[in-house]
Amino acid sequence: MQSVLHAVAMVPASIPSPAWSGFDIPLPWGSLRIHAYALCILAGIIAGLWLTSVRWTKRGTPEGSLWDIAIWAIPFGIVGGRLYHVFSSPDAYFGPGFDGTGDLSLIPQIQRGGLGIWGAVVLGAFGAWIGCRRAGVKLTAFLDAAAPGLLLAQAIGRWGNYFNQELFGGPTTLPWGLQIDPNNANFPAGLPADTLFHPTFLYESLWNLVAW
Repeated sequence: MQSVLHAVAMVPASIPSPAWSGFDIPLPWGSLRIHAYALCILAGIIAGLWLTSVRWTKRGTPEGSLWDIAIWAIPFGIVGGRLYHVFSSPDAYFGPGFDGTGDLSLIPQIQRGGLGIWGAVVLGAFGAWIGCRRAGVKLTAFLDAAAPGLLLAQAIGRWGNYFNQELFGGPTTLPWGLQIDPNNANFPAGLPADTLFHPTFLYESLWNLVAW
């Protein structure tokens, strides 16, 4: 019994902030930074495509048609997700009240985080519509096959927010509170350094898995 209590006491009362956010690949002319955020997004896309492929194939669809659609849907979805984020959180890009003091060069830097799911769904669906027309298949059939894959992709991709230390909620004292590095630019000003936050990225990830 004592050993059990000791083991329970050793369980951390919070989710630690990540000590790793990516790695560098040395190149002859410098280095290439591979961000954990990008890896999570990529893993989500691959998992979503795999599940969609399984469901799509069971429908007896033309061979290769999924990739004909995906090549349109994925880029459109990424652009849509980025645009949604930029215009729903515009201060960093355009300045407060669109006063022109922002940094427009940050807009294409998606490795820093910032992809809104609603924009990704809207423009991704538009890209899928283009792909379906070119492949000669019904958009509704594709969307029905892809819906669970989208949930799976979102569940995995949300972990990119963990590595970027973003998309967290308000302060909490719950045992699954999330630690955020107080030196991180996303740490809210005026709060004690040991403040824990709701891991809203985790809530959404789990919710997507439940729905899936």
